[in-house]
Amino acid sequence: MQLIPTEDEVVALLRETGALRSGHFQYPNGLHSDMYLQVAIAMQHYETAKLLSVALSRKLRAHPELRAIIPELSIVAPATGGLPVAYGVCEALRARKVYWAERAEDGGPQRFRPYLQPEKGEKVLLVDDILRSGKKLTELRSLIEARGAEVVALAVIIYQPNPETPSFGDLPFYYLTKLDAMYFWDSSDIAAKARISGPAEKVWI
Repeated sequence: MQLIPTEDEVVALLRETGALRSGHFQYPNGLHSDMYLQVAIAMQHYETAKLLSVALSRKLRAHPELRAIIPELSIVAPATGGLPVAYGVCEALRARKVYWAERAEDGGPQRFRPYLQPEKGEKVLLVDDILRSGKKLTELRSLIEARGAEVVALAVIIYQPNPETPSFGDLPFYYLTKLDAMYFWDSSDIAAKARISGPAEKVWI
């Protein structure tokens, strides 16, 4: 495998570890899909986590402006699920530090723990295991910028957009592979049922 694996190699690795599955799945919001991905299943294996994190870090190093600020770069995840990627990328880059946002138990907005939050003027790289709806990363970006820090790029292992995924504009965006899943709202959709067999398995992200 190359220093930066091909998209097909990444997909094969996800399937081998059981992180990527095909079938008929229904998400909590009612959306149906022919694909289910839980990157954490792959990241629980040290060698796999290291391979994916180092590969992502090499894509980031290829950006000259990012490479120049690595010593002052902070890696921030939108939730604890993105921490294996955040720490792996930070170690590979030799970046400054890692921290993350959390959501209150009552489902309120994201927040940082006391004394574990952005500094004014801080350079921040947003990192997560997957970009699907983009809601957490969009909220995190706003939270960071409201505190006077600067988000300089976004990096994820997997980009799996759905019909509601927003654009991040001119923000540099890096990922190892893009997965184009089929999404539909009605389980009785004739075209969808022609490609998906069996009842829906309810899953959560």
